[in-house]
Amino acid sequence: MIYQGNALSVASNGDNLATLTFDLKDESINKLSSAVIKELQEAVKAIQAESDLKGLMIASAKDAFIVGADITEFHGMFAKDEDFLVNMNQEVHALFNAIEDLPFPTVTAINGLALGGGCEVTLTTDFRVMAEKAQIGLPETKLGILPGWGGCVRLPRIAGADNAIEWIAGGTQNKADAALKMGVVDAVVPAERLQAAALDILGRANAGELDYLARREEKKSPLKLNAIEQMMVFETAKGYVAGKAGPHYPAPVEAIKVIQKGAGEGRERAQAIEAKGFAKLAKTEVCFNLVGLFLNDQVVKKKGSKYEKQAAPVEQTAVLGAGIMGGGIAYQSAYKGTPILMKDIKEEAIQLGLKEARKLLSKQTERGKLSTEKMAEALANIRPTLSYGDFGEVDLVVEAVVENPKIKDAVLTEVEGYVGDNTILTSNTSTISISRLAQNLKRPENFCGMHFFNPVHRMPLVEVIRGEKTGDAAVAATVAYARKMGKTPIVVNDCPGFLVNRVLFPYFGGFSLLVEQGADFEHVDKVMEKFGWPMGPAYLLDVVGMDTAVHANEVMAEGFPDRMAHGSKEGDKTAIQVMYENERLGQKNGKGFYVYEEDKKGKPKKVSDERAHELVKQVASGERELSDDEIIARMMVPLCMETVRCLEDGIVGTPAEADMALIYGIGFPPFRGGALRYIDAMGVAEFVKLADELAAELGPLYAPTDKLRAMADNAERFYPQPTQAQA
Repeated sequence: MIYQGNALSVASNGDNLATLTFDLKDESINKLSSAVIKELQEAVKAIQAESDLKGLMIASAKDAFIVGADITEFHGMFAKDEDFLVNMNQEVHALFNAIEDLPFPTVTAINGLALGGGCEVTLTTDFRVMAEKAQIGLPETKLGILPGWGGCVRLPRIAGADNAIEWIAGGTQNKADAALKMGVVDAVVPAERLQAAALDILGRANAGELDYLARREEKKSPLKLNAIEQMMVFETAKGYVAGKAGPHYPAPVEAIKVIQKGAGEGRERAQAIEAKGFAKLAKTEVCFNLVGLFLNDQVVKKKGSKYEKQAAPVEQTAVLGAGIMGGGIAYQSAYKGTPILMKDIKEEAIQLGLKEARKLLSKQTERGKLSTEKMAEALANIRPTLSYGDFGEVDLVVEAVVENPKIKDAVLTEVEGYVGDNTILTSNTSTISISRLAQNLKRPENFCGMHFFNPVHRMPLVEVIRGEKTGDAAVAATVAYARKMGKTPIVVNDCPGFLVNRVLFPYFGGFSLLVEQGADFEHVDKVMEKFGWPMGPAYLLDVVGMDTAVHANEVMAEGFPDRMAHGSKEGDKTAIQVMYENERLGQKNGKGFYVYEEDKKGKPKKVSDERAHELVKQVASGERELSDDEIIARMMVPLCMETVRCLEDGIVGTPAEADMALIYGIGFPPFRGGALRYIDAMGVAEFVKLADELAAELGPLYAPTDKLRAMADNAERFYPQPTQAQA
């Protein structure tokens, strides 16, 4: 044994060839923490001290190769100054350069995921061999940073600048065949032949068949692009990527600039440019929030996994109520491999549900994501029925009928008589109390909410709602099924609107008050879209549907009359109610705050409409000029305050789950990290002061809670303050 550590070892195989194996103890994956980097430095020194070695293979004993750096260290590390971050990266550059400069050929055997720093490790070796099912990529821009351990330097020299930009700016995870096509890897082989193929390459390099020194020289030299070629590659890419990334995500364009600045330089100077670019991005608020988002997502996944381990198998399911929503649920279940019965009382509804599922599967086939055989298999997983005949074999039922408590109650009590004693019943309700719907059930412990968001195939969130009598087995099975469907389930407790709609409607309440005071709704939309929302509140209401919004608003007003009742005075109407009364339901009937025309792809395109402005003037008490910051405050404070209340009331368990639910459920701007991170960024005391000022004029919707005031007085936060000591 040449070296043995906690995370990696180096052993000789007897032919003067060494294998450096990553195998982090007590972990299911390999990641590059500070401790692992330190071990790698020791291992490389041990390799350099061996005088008779003729080659090195880098491999992994885990299912994944290396998934990247240890992101849990990022907040503490990035709290340090730019000089520290530059020096840290330069230390890693020196280490990786030492691997690249070893006096014999080197190869990496990529058996599984090689991402971020893991991918950059592979780029240090002369050759790379990849297993057929392995994936490789540099996803750093998705965390608001750029590859800082040589990715921006080596990948363009190995694969070409245009290919490297595509991978780095897109943050993509790429399959083996794509990596081979781009020249990132030298061979793709079945997993069982991986290490033999890698060792064969070392033998051929030592025999002079493969020129490993020429490979190195190419990686260490400037890019072979003249001035015109450079301008065409980089300037075109910057314009395109800036358009796709948008103004709130600087990392993809910054990565292109770093590649461009280093293109005419040798290895060390290009790496110095990369280290500075990395440090600059690591200090941004966008990076802080996107790293926080990743960590929050890990919290949510960990909780989901814990429930999944406790769950009874869910192998056959059913959806009650076909149509668009039922068809979407049936599609998602069937596409992800769980057979589903789709029941309705009308044949035309069944056909509508099947049509929706068929349409979504056809789109997947057209995009090349699904073969025609797999599409046929998925369709066969959906069994339409007008009766309860086969419901005795079902493990879980999703009720997705009209949002009416009497109808839902009738359907749920009826189906309970046809299913087994252990079958889980769920309701896809967006607002109706789960405890209320459970009142007439014989087995309320087997019942919970399973709230999908529309459109089902696109929206990642599923709220799993625990009623007063819901048992742990029901929650665990529902979480497991949601995860099997490729969704992110978040468990919440029962209350009007649950978590996401309870938080969303104060946001709409803020919008109604703005319009009431004379703000132009189109201007409000533009301000909130510029702030980072995918669509402004008026546009979002048109997508939700005015009838749905009015119904949900009534539920919220009944549940929280002090702050969510309609209008500021008795008998006042909101702009939403006026639209509803004038049969302007939004996209579903082609007119709401905007009118809708079909674009070239057949999708609804919003167009400004004078009639909508005339109707809105009925609720306006005048015309008031508000700054963009005032509009943002009036929209964001009620949403953030209600999130705080949900956390304080125990509706949601942690700040991480609350923030992820808003990002996945209603498109809260990811680069802002979520409602509670948004308050932390502003400062709790500053937020309370702003909320008090607005509450004095606009009422209890804006008022801070006593607990939030106490947090402000004690200088507390929702998330721990990262300190330099953490690094």
